[in-house]
Amino acid sequence: MKVIGIGNAIVDVLCKVDDKFIEDHKLTKGTMKLVDESEFKNLLSNLKIEDTVSGGSVANSIVGMSQLGDDVSFIGKVNNDELGQKYIEGLKKENVKYFYKIKKEAIPTGTCLILITPDSERTMCTFLGIAGKIGEEDIDDEAIKSAEITFLEGYLWDEGNPKKAFEKAMSLASMSAMSLSDPFCVDRHKKSFLDLVKNKLDIVFANEKEAMSLIDANDFNEVITFAKNLNKLIVVTRSDKGSIAIYGPEVVESQAKSNLKIIDLTGAGDLFAAGFLHGLVNKKNYNESLDLGTAMASKIIQKIGARLD
Repeated sequence: MKVIGIGNAIVDVLCKVDDKFIEDHKLTKGTMKLVDESEFKNLLSNLKIEDTVSGGSVANSIVGMSQLGDDVSFIGKVNNDELGQKYIEGLKKENVKYFYKIKKEAIPTGTCLILITPDSERTMCTFLGIAGKIGEEDIDDEAIKSAEITFLEGYLWDEGNPKKAFEKAMSLASMSAMSLSDPFCVDRHKKSFLDLVKNKLDIVFANEKEAMSLIDANDFNEVITFAKNLNKLIVVTRSDKGSIAIYGPEVVESQAKSNLKIIDLTGAGDLFAAGFLHGLVNKKNYNESLDLGTAMASKIIQKIGARLD
């Protein structure tokens, strides 16, 4: 197996909204907010659903890799409810192996409301449900050992059971990769994330804002200097400034594609990671891998949602 992902098993619910909706509900555009079940239902009550998808950040990356022909799998916690069954069916349809024994839980399957404004920005309200309760008992030892890379998501990191799940996975993995996920996650878990980046992970994915927040940088050059001293693979997306891969003294950059008709930024980072990892596990160099990531991200932002087909 090329890559196994471990992340929040979240059913994405996509809706188009105007800026007023974001303001009225006191949301911060372009960020992810955790909500409880009643707040989630309240937000959804006066919206038209455009689509529902078996999502979650790392799951989106894993599906992207499957679509590129890679042998991939996923571990994520769902309830044996209607949404949980839908989630599993969605992954099976995408030829992703699912290593989790589904059972009846007291908490529902996790859901993410993705609000797309006219400027294509997406604002997410996530009810984690049972997804955030993943523990070390949910990690399939043999599945981790059989994968070349284990890919984790920052969204899932939390003290208690998820932390134990992460630690078990990293201890069994041939190579550990993680996405920092969101500036909100970085700010919330800065000390833990710094420790993971410095001491536990082999590959780190971040966007420019997340990378700068992690080390409280005022200038992107500080990120490059920090990454060079780590001797790990640090991959940073920089929006219209392209992307960069840093491994020790090696610094490789890739240009962003221009003249794109941007419709929705949902999944841009997830599909970038899919393209980059596809390059990596298929023995492409960093430049080629960055270009593959850019190509995948460019395709996804020209359609609604985080699926290429």
